[in-house]
Amino acid sequence: MCAVQGVKRKLVYVGGYEILGLAVGTVVMTLLTGESPATTGPLALMLTGVATVWNLAFNYLFEAWERHQRDRTRTVRRRVLHAVGFQMTLVCFLVPLIAWWLEITLTQAFVLDLVFIVYIPFFTFAYNWAFDRLFGVPSSALNEVREPERAEPQRSA
Repeated sequence: MCAVQGVKRKLVYVGGYEILGLAVGTVVMTLLTGESPATTGPLALMLTGVATVWNLAFNYLFEAWERHQRDRTRTVRRRVLHAVGFQMTLVCFLVPLIAWWLEITLTQAFVLDLVFIVYIPFFTFAYNWAFDRLFGVPSSALNEVREPERAEPQRSA
């Protein structure tokens, strides 16, 4: 395991996440829409761009919140909340973009995006777990080691 922290960690994390997302997104959108990769490729690239910016912002906000928690351990519950929270907020940005690019309604775009809404939290959970195993958890997820408090000696009066 190679401990990576700070901006370098965020860039490596987001780069790997979005490159995989771009590859999967292009293939899935092509299969689901019947459009050519010439149409779905640029859409996947735009979606990846939006997702990348939101990923950086969301992770910054999540880690800021995490730093203020009494227990910073990355439990399964915390990982699920992270994955689902990211995807549910990302939908608000992506559905209008899909509708505009493919010239479909917001409802049709949402239905198309349902595949990603279901898939991405699982992908995010697995990617985060693997990333943390390879590169260590971020400093925001490390519990501080505290020295045991020593009792002050009593002074006799």
